This record gives sequence, C-alpha cells and structure tokens, in this order.
Amino acid sequence: MESGPPNLNRIAAVLLDVDGTLIDSNAAHAESWATALTEHGYAVDAAFVRPLVGMGGDKLLPTIAGIEEDSETGRAIGRRKKEVFAACLSELRPMPGARALLQHLQARQKHVIVATSAEDKEMQALLEQAGVSDLIPRRTSKDDAGVSKPDPDIVQAALQRAGIAGAEAAMIGDTPYDVEAAARAGVATIALRCGGYWKDVDLHGAIAIYDDPQALLEYWLGLERIEG
Repeated sequence: MESGPPNLNRIAAVLLDVDGTLIDSNAAHAESWATALTEHGYAVDAAFVRPLVGMGGDKLLPTIAGIEEDSETGRAIGRRKKEVFAACLSELRPMPGARALLQHLQARQKHVIVATSAEDKEMQALLEQAGVSDLIPRRTSKDDAGVSKPDPDIVQAALQRAGIAGAEAAMIGDTPYDVEAAARAGVATIALRCGGYWKDVDLHGAIAIYDDPQALLEYWLGLERIEG
C-alpha cells in the first residue's frame, strides 16, 4: 500500500501516536509489562504481551490476567510496570525522521496533537526522550479518555482539542489499535512499520503504510516538489 496519503494541503491536523511511531519503545513496554506481571504471580513473557502493546492497561491487564486496572492488584502491577519502564527510558531512541517530520508539519502550520494511551507523565518523558517535546504543544493522553485504544475516545479528545472534524485530520500510528480507534472517530490513518511486530495485512485499514516518519516525510516532500 504505497499510493500515498493526501497532500498536506488537504489536512488541517495530524494526530500522532507516540510509542512505536515517534520513539522505539514497544519492545520495552512488552518487557516491562512481562516483568511486572511475573513479579505479581502472573508468569508471562514479553512475546506474549507484545501483540497487545498499543492498548492501555485497562485493556491489557484484563486480556492477559483477568485483572481490572483499577483493582488493588492491577494498580500494583501498573506501578511496577512504570518503574521498570522508566529505568530503561534513557536507552530508547527516536524513530528515523521523527523530529524532521514534526518540524515540517510545524512549518506547514498544521495542528499537531498527540493521541496516545500513555498517561501524561509518561507521555512527556517519552516525547523528551524522542527529542520532539518542544514541537508538540497540544496533547491528549489516557487521562483525557474514558478507555484506551482501540476505542476512539483518545482520538475524539484530540479532535476536540484541535477544534476540527475527523475528515480534516489524519492519524499517524503503528498498530491496528491506532487504525481502528481513528476509523471509529472518522479519521484516516497513515500507518508506520517501525513499531515492529505487525505485518502490512494487520494494518489493512490504513490509507497508506510507510517504514518510518522519514519515509512519510520524503513522500510529502516529493509531492510538494511535483506540485510546485
């Protein structure tokens, strides 16, 4: 699927996932969840968790262990997961072209809004580690939504923050959960492969699929050169 997303002239806002999209963090999330769950008596390995990365704990914990996120056990596992993940945050690297893509969107005066299942504090740390925190003034997170992806709450909150309709926006994400959440909010998704794990067929609802932010930026720059 390389026909390409629409010209940026047709897009008023870009909604951005963070993990696996702007920073190479999905494997670290899987490892952190596996460690926290195992320490609390639910022996799982990271490979079992990996397909669920992209959901919030409200979906992941019931799916893996039958635990509600807001239960005593769920809260304890969640706290431990954050501790483990924070310890490896400094080792994570931005995805190729992440900052350059955001700089281009800023230069084109597009609304750029984060739409992630991460909590506010973790999201800020991730954006700083990715080197893009200064380029994203508008953000929505798990704290702005009732439930996480693939439910559309976070995407809807991002649209409300930007004050635009879904048809005027595009979502950039790396998981089927991004694609589904955006579709349910009336937003088209441009998918990236850099998050790992997922095959193109798993991202079939996206309007285009690229390797990483750099590849998407090169597409848009090429289109602009052609159209003058």
